[in-house]
This record gives sequence, C-alpha cells and structure tokens, in this order.
Amino acid sequence: MDRIIDYVIDPASGGLRVEQYLRRLGYSGQNLAEIKRMPQSILVNGVHCYMRQELSAGDRLIVRIHETKCSEKIPPVNLPLDIVYEDEDLIVINKPAGMPIHPSLNHYTNSMANALAWYYQEQGKPFIFRCCNRLDRDTSGLTVVAKHLVSGNIISEMVRRRRIRREYLAIARGSVTPHAGTINAPLARKPGTIIERTVDFEYGETAVTHYKVEAEKNGHSLISLCLETGRTHQIRIHMKYLGFPLIGDYLYNPDMENIGRQALHSHKLAFPHPITGKELAFHAPLPKDMRKVLSIS
Repeated sequence: MDRIIDYVIDPASGGLRVEQYLRRLGYSGQNLAEIKRMPQSILVNGVHCYMRQELSAGDRLIVRIHETKCSEKIPPVNLPLDIVYEDEDLIVINKPAGMPIHPSLNHYTNSMANALAWYYQEQGKPFIFRCCNRLDRDTSGLTVVAKHLVSGNIISEMVRRRRIRREYLAIARGSVTPHAGTINAPLARKPGTIIERTVDFEYGETAVTHYKVEAEKNGHSLISLCLETGRTHQIRIHMKYLGFPLIGDYLYNPDMENIGRQALHSHKLAFPHPITGKELAFHAPLPKDMRKVLSIS
C-alpha cells in the first residue's frame, strides 16, 4: 500500500524534530521505526531527511508510506462487500450477519478479510488486514478497517481511548423496562468455556452500556445502545443481565422464533479522521431480518 501524507509545519511546531512532530500526530514508535526502513520516506521541502531533522514553521513535510507485504493465511475470495466509505487511509464496511471478520478454523474462506483481500488484489495492491472495531460473526453493521500502518495505529488508539462513538440497535422480546438507563456490570470469562462471558463483580473488567428503548412493535422492543467500553459480548450479556436478552442469541438466549441470529446491528459509527482530524459519521440502516421482526417494511 502506497500513501503520501503532506504536512505544512505550523508556527507552534517550529523547532521540533521530525520524529517529535509525528509522535504528536499519533505516530507510534513502531510506526516511525518501520517508516525509517522505507526508501525516501521522509522529505522536508523536497529533500530526503532523517527523523532527527529539525523543522521550521512553513516547512513542507512529506511522509511516504510504502508497504509491500500481504497478510498471510488470508486467501482472497470473491465475496460481496457493502462499502459505505473509502479513502486513502481507511475503509468503512456494512458487514452482513453471518460473515466473520477474519478467517478461523471453520470459516477460512468466507470472512470479511477474505473479501477485502480479493478487493485489493483486483486493484493490484498489497493487503494487510487491520480491522479496528471487530464485530461478532452474527452481528451486522458498521466496522472500520485501516489501510496502512499509521492509520491503523491511530484508529486503534482511538478505540483504546474511547474516542470512537458507536451506537447499536438491538431487539428484545416484550417491553424493556426501565425504558432508558445505564448498565454498569463488570464482565469476565465464564468458568469452563473460552467463548462465553458473564457478569462478575469480583473478577470482571469494567463494562458500561447506555441504552434507550426507541420503539415497541409486534411484541418486541427496539433498543439503541451506546458503549463506553468494548468488552466481548458486552451488549448481549448486559441486556440479559437487565432481564431482556436479545432474541436469536444462540449463546445467551436461543429464542429463534423470529430470527436466526442475535438481533444486534452496528448502526452508527463516528470518529475523527486519523490523518486529517475531520469528524466522520456513518449510518447503516436496520437490516431486513430485524425489520421483519418488528413488522417494518
């Protein structure tokens, strides 16, 4: 993947070395170490420089990212992709239910990573898979994938610092009460299994979910949920803890009468662009199977 990033040095940054300036923009030490090894990777006013070069206000700094490696063990497969947004630094995808994010033992060729590997191969570009907000296989909706090492690191740091705002839509049977609130219940791995999680106030990690009932239709509640933390299966367990588990959840509530997967959809995603800082916001409408439960055409 080739990417040229162009910066004009502001007066407040005059006197900084190149490495100091880039670290302030979110480049990690590993990013800088890898960029150093790339040919002609740092130019100041058109001249190749080293990371210790001092910058002056008004200088033009160009960073050239040149990645040639591809992710191993991700075979390219021609699968449909619903691309919501794409630029030189990231790609946002509306993932369908049933598609895993990455290959696994029983899903080696039907993942979103396989589809992206094919997408890049068709463009003649190397592909390194850097998914920044992973969804469960049967959860549909928005997920963001970074296109190069710098955007990947910056977006991952946003996730860690909770700067990515995520809103989900979910369906539970009956009338969820109270109609809005915050669930603050720590989560841990359930003893005896490597997959399931459970509420554990003694050993669990902090997990906070804000929810609101958006509508009640056809004997079910449509709930919007915003995450402060991103623990494994957080929404699924928190709604069960509230007493209103998601329908279709084979692990925590195998109520398959109206839907064959957990009724959970990554509805909205918002975050600052990793390179430009511009605010980005994306929306994925409720999928057909969830609309059908609510009898929405």
